[in-house]
Amino acid sequence: MANIREIARLAGVSVSTVSRVLNNHPYVSGEKREIVLKTIQELDYSRNINAVHLSRGKTNMVGIVLPTINHPYFSNLLDGIAEEAMQRNIQLVLFQTGYKQEKELEALEQLRGHLIDGLIFCSRALSFNNLMIYKGFGPIVLCEDADQKEFPSVSIKHVEAFNLGLDFLISKGHERIAICLGRLEGTNSRKRQEAYTNKLEMLRQEVHSDWIIGDCLMFEDGKRVIHHFENMPNKPSAFLVGNDQVAAGMITEAINRGFSIPDDLAICSFDNHPVSEMMGISTIDIPAKQLGTSAIQAFLKRTADPGYAEKIVLPFELIVRKSV
Repeated sequence: MANIREIARLAGVSVSTVSRVLNNHPYVSGEKREIVLKTIQELDYSRNINAVHLSRGKTNMVGIVLPTINHPYFSNLLDGIAEEAMQRNIQLVLFQTGYKQEKELEALEQLRGHLIDGLIFCSRALSFNNLMIYKGFGPIVLCEDADQKEFPSVSIKHVEAFNLGLDFLISKGHERIAICLGRLEGTNSRKRQEAYTNKLEMLRQEVHSDWIIGDCLMFEDGKRVIHHFENMPNKPSAFLVGNDQVAAGMITEAINRGFSIPDDLAICSFDNHPVSEMMGISTIDIPAKQLGTSAIQAFLKRTADPGYAEKIVLPFELIVRKSV
């Protein structure tokens, strides 16, 4: 994408003339105005609203795409991003999408228009092919366990982490294990489902469709899972849950309905947020804040080297408490 100096060079006019045309200044001849506008069109140039940003070719602003900030995982991830960005004098623009593809596309269009220098996708609904369309407009960093070599990414190894949780439950005598995930079609969720089905096949256990529960993100979703559990014809003895908020909701509702944890139902989850310590939930610690820090660092490396596409993998750890 061209900046103001390249437009001026190709049009054979001064930088100030291009600036006047962009700002609709009257003191530009019709001929020069036409030449500049034609050059802009040929370059598929989108005008940056801020002329200072245009002349520098950068904004020092990075867009952060996330489904919600009202969740500990995403707020911790954002905390790491913001802390590192502040040290680097980078401003952040938040795009809270609710997993709506049109909202994610709005963020990508701002990248195309040079209103921001890059994007960090904390989670996404758009396909990888959609992202590829915007690859040439600026750095895009993915916070997911991505099987691709086009964009830098930061994550834990979700298959290994999920297997750790499953093996922990199995070591405690559980083979009838159900799982609760967020968006079943999400990249990380698909990897977790794959690990789950492979593990049950190894145990020669049937994979019950109602043991794979999606759309579990918040505390209230956990309460819903217990209602579902009560109506299962074939009940599992344990749940591996995608995050601590859902696990907390499950335990709260299970106790309210007379179940004993872990005697009637064992629960292991992910994230290691304070609620898991408070409620004695066994969980797998995910370093969300460090993932955010690494995402900004990956953005800067991609800015310096457009070919940079390293997959950054951070460690995870099982924290054993009372829910299993």
